[in-house]
Amino acid sequence: METVTNCPVCSSASFIPFLECKDYLVSNENFSIQECSKCGFRLTNPRPDSSSIGSYYKSDQYISHNDESSGLINSVYRLVRKYTLRSKLNLINKLNGGAGRILDVGCGTGTFLASCQQAGWEVEGMEPDKDARAIAAEKLRIDIHTDITDLKASNPFDIITLWHVLEHIPDLNETVPQLYRLLADRGTLLIAVPNSDSYDAHYFKQFWAAYDVPRHLHHFTPSTIVPLFKKHGLRLIDKKPMIFDAFYIAMLSTKYQHGKTDYIKSVQIGSKSNIESRRTGNSSSLIYEFKKL
Repeated sequence: METVTNCPVCSSASFIPFLECKDYLVSNENFSIQECSKCGFRLTNPRPDSSSIGSYYKSDQYISHNDESSGLINSVYRLVRKYTLRSKLNLINKLNGGAGRILDVGCGTGTFLASCQQAGWEVEGMEPDKDARAIAAEKLRIDIHTDITDLKASNPFDIITLWHVLEHIPDLNETVPQLYRLLADRGTLLIAVPNSDSYDAHYFKQFWAAYDVPRHLHHFTPSTIVPLFKKHGLRLIDKKPMIFDAFYIAMLSTKYQHGKTDYIKSVQIGSKSNIESRRTGNSSSLIYEFKKL
């Protein structure tokens, strides 16, 4: 285990307890989430170090690393994913004015990049998990990078995406400058992360599935992610809700809370979260659109 001593956003060394959560997916261990007393940034602390974090991903239920995860919830996930893939493709085509050059960081098994490739995009991916990387390489017929530092800034990207990846990255102040380096001057960086200030996060508290400790090292909110990127030369252009995430997260959360999924309650809380997000902007998960200053 390792302990973070300074806030990644404001560098403060003062943290206060926020929440105690359990790893329901793999270990059943308890982990602490702390909050920076200066800027409010939340993080899992202490957390597994680089030599031990990999073991917390070893589950056949971890769907981004496995195209064949079983269970009704994961079947629903894959069904919805077909729709969200089209939405993501439409978004990047609109932002870029058509196909271009794209990098997907944390590309998993390459499903999103495959849809981009079929639509005429020149694709590259980065994925640290060797099993997921092998599936993506076979699917896309390209080499998948193991580290973002392997990529060269001499051939920048029109679009860089991180779909529910940033919360897993330990060194934010090393990674965000790398994203800036690889982004074309007029390119767009898309970051999708859970929002720990959403209605469903407040409702489920320690059972909120999107805390996903200890795999999620950071727990972003709109008020903390913007200054992180701003200090590295990236400005927020827009943010968009991910409406299906509220329902998927609620299904997992009710399972963690009661031992089995309550589908009626999941629909109720997911709907309430999406309704509240129209008023507050605090969707269960958000896509942030950044460009260079």
